[in-house]
Amino acid sequence: MILLLLALATAPALAEDPVPPPRVEALSPELRTAMTGVTWKEGCPVPLDDLRLVHVRYLGPDDAVHDGALVLHKDQAQPVAGVFDNLLALRFVITKVAPAYTYGGDDDAMMKDNVTSAFNCRMVAGTHTYSEHSTGQALDLNPLWNPWVHGDKVDPPEALPFVDRDPTRAGTIVAEGPVVAAFRAIGWRWGGNWQRSKDYQHFSLSGR
Repeated sequence: MILLLLALATAPALAEDPVPPPRVEALSPELRTAMTGVTWKEGCPVPLDDLRLVHVRYLGPDDAVHDGALVLHKDQAQPVAGVFDNLLALRFVITKVAPAYTYGGDDDAMMKDNVTSAFNCRMVAGTHTYSEHSTGQALDLNPLWNPWVHGDKVDPPEALPFVDRDPTRAGTIVAEGPVVAAFRAIGWRWGGNWQRSKDYQHFSLSGR
């Protein structure tokens, strides 16, 4: 018994489990610098202090779980993180999740590469009105597989084969499907329900 107590006393302490990184973080100075002049500019309708970096996990086309990140408004960061938990549990396939600044804020490049992203301070195409992406309260999910459609126009043009809403195709968002329901549960609306056009990739708080 004495030998056992001596052994326990002299044994090295077990290493504590590492503390998991936070899911939602304030923007670091380095991230602010990377975004400024690219996806955030003077005059944007949201200050950098109101944005957060949100870490999410998702199921890729390779059937493996991957780590990604989104920049979102602080009020929407935790709710959207919860949606991605649901999408992973549903085994909804997502190609890639990345902040828009990693693509230089180039929306066309992100759509062609099927990148899911959120904050990007830019105007609605063809207008002088800020997109809701400019407030961090909107995101585009699998934009190549879920294009914007207006009449005969499809954006990105490479998405023509994906205009049909086939619910059996991986990564496709369909009306009244589980993805739309997951966003609806946090008060976000789907662009696939728009009247004049259909933005199948788009989810936002206001529905615009």
